[in-house]
Order: sequence, then C-alpha cells, then structure tokens
Amino acid sequence: MQTLQLLLSGVAQGMIYALVAFGYNITFSTSRTINFSLGNFLMLGGVIAFVLYMTRELPFALALAAVVLVGAVGGAILLKVAVEPSLRQRSAYGWILATLAVSIVLRNAVEVFWSTDDFRFNSPLGDSPLRFFGEKDAEGVVQGGVGVYPQELLVIGVSLAIVAAVELFKRRTMFGRAVLAVSEDKDAASLMGIDQRFVILFSFMLSTAIACVAGVLVAPLTLVSATMGTVLGVKAYAVSIVGGLESGFGVVVGGLLFGLSEALTARYLSTGYKDVPGFVLLILVLLFRPSGLFGRTVVRKV
Repeated sequence: MQTLQLLLSGVAQGMIYALVAFGYNITFSTSRTINFSLGNFLMLGGVIAFVLYMTRELPFALALAAVVLVGAVGGAILLKVAVEPSLRQRSAYGWILATLAVSIVLRNAVEVFWSTDDFRFNSPLGDSPLRFFGEKDAEGVVQGGVGVYPQELLVIGVSLAIVAAVELFKRRTMFGRAVLAVSEDKDAASLMGIDQRFVILFSFMLSTAIACVAGVLVAPLTLVSATMGTVLGVKAYAVSIVGGLESGFGVVVGGLLFGLSEALTARYLSTGYKDVPGFVLLILVLLFRPSGLFGRTVVRKV
C-alpha cells in the first residue's frame, strides 16, 4: 500500500516536471531556442492564482483564466523584447542570456511588489486525502489503505490532457500542421506561405501559458513563494534533455522517471539523495544518447 502511495505521489510530481519540459519542447521545435524563464513563469502563475483565489477570493476558474492570459501575454512580450532582438543579430548565445535575465527580473519583481515569504495555497478540491483499499470505521469513514490528495489526481489528469491536446492540435488541425512544418524546415515552410514568425510567437505564448498553469497545479502541493519555480525549472530542463527536446512523448517519460525516482529514493534511502538518480540518468543520457531517450539524431550533409 505504501509503495502504491509513493508511486502516485511520484507520478504527480513527475507530471509537473513534464508539463514545464513540454514548454521547452514547444519553443525549441519552432525556434531552436530554449526559454529558460519557464521556471519563473511557473512561479508567476502560482503567485497570481494565490492573489486572485486566496486573497481576493475570486472563483478558481476566473483566477485560472487570468493566469492563462497573463502567461500568454508574457510569452509574447518575452519573444519580442528579449529573444527576437538576439535572433536578428544572429547571436549564438544572446537569447540564452536574455531569457535568463527575464527570469531573474520576474523573480525580483515578485519579491519587491508582492512578498519574499512562503504562503499556503488551499486546493480548490480540498486538502483531505482520498482513501482507497482501507477499512471503514463505525462512522463509515475509510481508515488506512492508500491516501491520495485530490490535487495530485488533478495534476496527473490536467497534465496528460494538456500534452495530448497539444499533440492532437499539431496533427489534426491546419494551423497545427503549419507548426509542424516550421519545426521541420523554417525556410521551406516560408516558401509554402506559412508565416513562421507568427508560428514562433504562438509557440512562446503557448509554452508560457502552460508553465503558468503548471504553477497553479503545483502550488497547493508545495508553498507559494517567489523562489518556487527555480528548482522546478532546472529539473524540467533536465527532464526535457533526458526525454528528448523534440519529443512530446519523451518529456512525459522523462518526467515520470524523475518523479518516481525522487519519491522512491526519498522513502527508501534519504530525502537528501532524492535528486541523485535523476541527475545521474541525465549524465548517462548526455554521454551515450545526447539527443535524449526519444529524441531524433540529426544527420547533417556536408
């Protein structure tokens, strides 16, 4: 029973990593750039949802809609202000520093204008665990067995739904096929009349909106603070490398490997070592399969 509970917690944590890593996947496939500010966009989503839902007491659905809107607008601003100027100058590393700078600005702005403290975010589904496979007491309440928080089930369900919806969108819609065409060859896509600049803008808006939603999902499982996205962003980037930067399925598998290894290591070894298996896997992947477990090996003809 305890192992099953650990597996559920590990899957929920892994899906958060996968959701942010999916954002890296989206921007890389269209622009060949990595948005290193996604971790702090996750934080921004959690903070905005906390302010609107917990402080202002707005309906959760309205707070979530505001978070998605802020994330999408933030992605557009990030592209126009930080990434596009670097790409126009054909700077090999300018966009890396630009996205990192935006990430630091976001965190510092939240610290200055909001708070540096940690806050408890109550789940809209309740904070009492659901219990399965236990025994009912005299009052009919299930005791023992496996306990899982409703928020963990919400994280798993919403994360899988977002990844599946985006993959279906790319394969079943006309605009989605335009995104795939830009991913394969931007110059050829332009010759076919596809506005590659709009596709790249859309990919940045989508990736930051998804990262903000991830912040709303993870906030009730942790604490809301200006620093909550730093470690999550780094681990999600490691997940995207392990799974393969161009593989949506790969980032889901990578997220599950990280989440499950952390949960099992923390339980059976020590919480101090819970990050070790994931990063050892990252090193092995970089050594023996640099394109990731499900990434494509690109062969360039010279």
